[in-house]
Amino acid sequence: MAASAAAPPWLHDADLAAQKHEEAVAVAVEKCADDTKGQTCYICLDDDAEEGLVRGCACRGAAGFVHVSCLAEQAKILVAEAEENNLGRKAWQERWARWHTCRLCEQGYHGVVACALGWACWKTYVGRPETDIARCLAMGQLGNGLTEVGDHEEALSVQEAELAMMRRVGVPEEKLLIELGNLAITYYRLGKIEGALRMRRDVYSGNLKFNGEQHEETLRAANNYAVSLNGLERFEEAKSLLRRTMPVARRVLGTSDELTLMMKWNHAEALYRNPAAALDDLREAVTTHEDAGRIARRVMGCANPLTMAFEDALQQSRAALRARESPPPEHVPERA
Repeated sequence: MAASAAAPPWLHDADLAAQKHEEAVAVAVEKCADDTKGQTCYICLDDDAEEGLVRGCACRGAAGFVHVSCLAEQAKILVAEAEENNLGRKAWQERWARWHTCRLCEQGYHGVVACALGWACWKTYVGRPETDIARCLAMGQLGNGLTEVGDHEEALSVQEAELAMMRRVGVPEEKLLIELGNLAITYYRLGKIEGALRMRRDVYSGNLKFNGEQHEETLRAANNYAVSLNGLERFEEAKSLLRRTMPVARRVLGTSDELTLMMKWNHAEALYRNPAAALDDLREAVTTHEDAGRIARRVMGCANPLTMAFEDALQQSRAALRARESPPPEHVPERA
């Protein structure tokens, strides 16, 4: 792995973190302006606040419009109550989820809203000690938010700093696997596909060792490993891996879970992108994309990035099938 770059100053400076947060909120509000016009924040019920509203989950209709500051304050209060009252790990995790998941539709925030919340989360906990769990998770939340808006270089600096910090404080190996997996995603998106593949192979084998094949983190690692295999056009390996793990995901997570849908998507990609694919493989890819797309629209809405990605993939798999079913006519030389 390449040597880590110096950590950006806002990873240690609370004032700079607050400034970056304000900038991210402004971007999110502007991006959501057309959708939120004339709406009211469902938390504070104030339709005349200076901040402006956002919506970046799977809520539809009149639901889900909110101020980033209201989301952040709600999450902050809930986590603080869990800490002060020693409510236990499960309750703490459920409350922490408010930093990344909508409590109305129970789907994750995406895009500019996820980025703004990532900065809000980091601004909230940046002053805590390195060993504090909330600070560690907030750094991960920030890295995920930067990834959501395609700022992969910044995300890489956050994730490398987080991994170094986790190693300094002696985080167990099985916990390091999550951050290594996040780092591999960023490597892949920066075009470092071979490096990402090596990390993802290690993350998958590590999760099998520590968590077993039915754990959600193991299934997530298997899907990410398959993404890298597809990226390197090792389609048969990706197909074999996903055919072992998709039935487990359906049984453990359900057919409508986002991870299950992503595994189906990647399996379909391994089918239709393979130059050696049989005609039945291409038909299966189209059927898979159609089925997964219907579920994504129902569960996450038409505006969700994953739903839109399924639509794009469906068009590509259909094009591959049409090309195989209707090959171009053979060239006939013109008469002199």
